Amino acid sequence: MKKISSRNKQDESNLNFFKTLLTSLFVILIFSVLPSSLSLIKNNLKPKEVVLNSSKQNFDEMIDKQKKHNNKIKNSIGDRYTWNIFEDIDVFGKEEEDEDPQRLSASTIEELFKHNGYDLDTVKETKLVNAGNQLTKLPKELKNIESPKKRKKLFIKIVLPLIIEENLKIRFDRKKLFTILNKNNTTNPDKSWLNLKFKQYGIKNNDLTQLKIRMDEIPVSLAIAQAAKETGWGSSRFAQEGNALFGQWTWSGDGIKPLELEKDKKHKVAKFKILKASVRAYQRNLNTHSSYKEFRIERAIQRDNEEKLDSLKLVNFLEKYAETGKEYTDVLKKIINQNSLTDFDEVDILPTSLKMKNLI
Repeated sequence: MKKISSRNKQDESNLNFFKTLLTSLFVILIFSVLPSSLSLIKNNLKPKEVVLNSSKQNFDEMIDKQKKHNNKIKNSIGDRYTWNIFEDIDVFGKEEEDEDPQRLSASTIEELFKHNGYDLDTVKETKLVNAGNQLTKLPKELKNIESPKKRKKLFIKIVLPLIIEENLKIRFDRKKLFTILNKNNTTNPDKSWLNLKFKQYGIKNNDLTQLKIRMDEIPVSLAIAQAAKETGWGSSRFAQEGNALFGQWTWSGDGIKPLELEKDKKHKVAKFKILKASVRAYQRNLNTHSSYKEFRIERAIQRDNEEKLDSLKLVNFLEKYAETGKEYTDVLKKIINQNSLTDFDEVDILPTSLKMKNLI
């Protein structure tokens, strides 16, 4: 009996050993396969990476940003006109507040304009320009464009909507001014608005006659010609570094010192955060400075006689704008005539609503 019992125990012991061995082998197999299995599952579940053409992606992002900018302008216009179309704040948004205005390359700008259907021949034909085709800075490559014709066309495309938009704001103000003058009673809001305009246009004693003379537009052709002359069609250091389109001097403000400045002169060329601010300062300069009093009187006479401003006549009253005097005005006339700039004098902003169309 002892022999049988001992044999049974031996068999049982061998069976247990065999089970333990199989279990160990199974565990070792699992741990050896598990890392590679997890890696395989992870790779299969991971989304496939898409390789994009970087240049196309950047351009698409630029187009998308331009569309958003255009929509922002349209929404801003709509919001403004729902309550007070003449309010003295920026009707078309506040791009001046951009902390880091973006500088685009000349080629990118050309592509954007092409994508938006912005063409000067079309503008001349329709007499309309899209306010969304605006830039905050000139492209650095502008001065490197070998073709003078191509460089001039791009420069005009850049400054045209800026000049027209600022003129339109003045036009809206002028309409409100005449609306107030035709009223039997002046309301308190009207008085507050007038006081603000007296201050903006540097008028003392609340002289309404002077306000009517000063609050007026600058012909588009004249503004483009002066911008072209003062910047060399956008190639000057002042335009490139300081967004200065009209070469305005400053003695106390922020500016850029000319490289060849005479010892007895301490002026700087005023610089601006964006191009639009330069246009606004230029208009305010011609509309308020005592040097251009005769210019404003001639403009008022033209308004009274035919309601259409003639830049080729008005330019004669800008001899004090530059030290070269009459030579300067002769150059401006040549720029206007040679480049057919008067074709842009009747161009308006493309209206985004029926109400805006009626106002324009």
